[in-house]
Amino acid sequence: MKRIIALSLMAAALLSGCSSSSSVKTLDAQAFSEIAAKSSTYVLDVRTPGEFIAGHLVNAHNIDVEASNFGTEIAKLDKNATYAVYCHSGNRSAVATAQMAKAGFDHIYDLNGGILAWASAGGALVTN
Repeated sequence: MKRIIALSLMAAALLSGCSSSSSVKTLDAQAFSEIAAKSSTYVLDVRTPGEFIAGHLVNAHNIDVEASNFGTEIAKLDKNATYAVYCHSGNRSAVATAQMAKAGFDHIYDLNGGILAWASAGGALVTN
């Protein structure tokens, strides 16, 4: 019985070690701005279209994570590109980046605190 418990614990440790390497990195506003400023980075706003129109980051593209077609829309994107993803406060972008990682995207950066943190740090917003 002790052997079974020991083997179970070892298996759990090995499996948790495998899942710890994530393609998602959460960044503060300053580090995120450096990634987002690169011309090769795809800036992705996962808020609603209404929120996007009210104010978004420069060069951002809008795909609503809560829309029924989110999976279909991200499937159209290059999985090897670099993505800077944000939402209002960080909750929806965490959901979106987890889905993207599960779909095989390799280079994903999530803005910690969302657009609220961005604005607090003095980040520029574009309004339509």
